[in-house]
Amino acid sequence: MSLQFLRNADGTVTGRNDANGFTVTHTDEEEVTRQLYEDAGWEYTPPPPPVPPGHHRFLLVHEEDDEDCGFGDERYAGLRERPPEGCVPTDHGLFALRCERPGKTLLDAVARTVAEIRRDHGVVMNGLRADGRPGEWTDSGCGDGDAAAALAHLVLTAAHRSRRLGYGRKELARLLDATGVE
Repeated sequence: MSLQFLRNADGTVTGRNDANGFTVTHTDEEEVTRQLYEDAGWEYTPPPPPVPPGHHRFLLVHEEDDEDCGFGDERYAGLRERPPEGCVPTDHGLFALRCERPGKTLLDAVARTVAEIRRDHGVVMNGLRADGRPGEWTDSGCGDGDAAAALAHLVLTAAHRSRRLGYGRKELARLLDATGVE
């Protein structure tokens, strides 16, 4: 079964269930999604309300390639008992924190949260997922949203993998500086 969504030039959204040909067009994308899920027999969960201005919603994860680091692992005991304010421990097959935290940008909120966890619990969170729509590079240039989440995830993953390969901060900073990014 395949569900397809198309944004129309007139501002409406059309959704289609290819399995049975059910098609719906509406001005509200969430209504289209709800009707398609209902038609497909899937449970529909509406999106959460928007975060307050200056806050960002994201999911930080900790994963190790060669270790069993499931949610119940003892190294996360302190984080499960005393997570950072605005974060809730959650089991995603590995340890994760669902967070809604303040920050000027998503990267700022993530950086502050990662630093707090490292300082207070000795765990370096090395992956990130953010709420939003698929299509990570669709931002309008404002520096937040799906593209910023993808960037934060890539930076956290690069830091984790570089450490495992024996590279340190200086090598990462030198590589970043070599790109000419200001």
